[in-house]
Amino acid sequence: MSRRAMEQPRRITDSFPRRRRRGPGRLPGRLKDKKDKDKDKVQLKVRDCPRDPSQPPPDPALMEMLRRFDLSWEYGPCTGITRLQRWERAQELGLSPPGPIRDALLEHRDNPDVTYSLWHEYEL
Repeated sequence: MSRRAMEQPRRITDSFPRRRRRGPGRLPGRLKDKKDKDKDKVQLKVRDCPRDPSQPPPDPALMEMLRRFDLSWEYGPCTGITRLQRWERAQELGLSPPGPIRDALLEHRDNPDVTYSLWHEYEL
């Protein structure tokens, strides 16, 4: 047998030097402080949401309807804005968002569980 037949085939990654990661899931050269600052920023936003402890939890059927609205890609992204802002933007763009969603959002305007989607903390 020839020597080439015994060797394993070369890969494109063989031409690059190998690097070891430092710590679990951390890329070399990244600073720890930036991650910590981002976490603090998100925690501040969560704390800024007004929550009334005496307020009853919203109806599960309502929350399911709002969740489906959040996951409907045809009304655009839902990160960084309230559900009502997203509904109004979709209406302005002529996308015909469901009317019951707007009614529910206006009815429960003071409840952050209804007002904000799961991804409201993220900014674009």
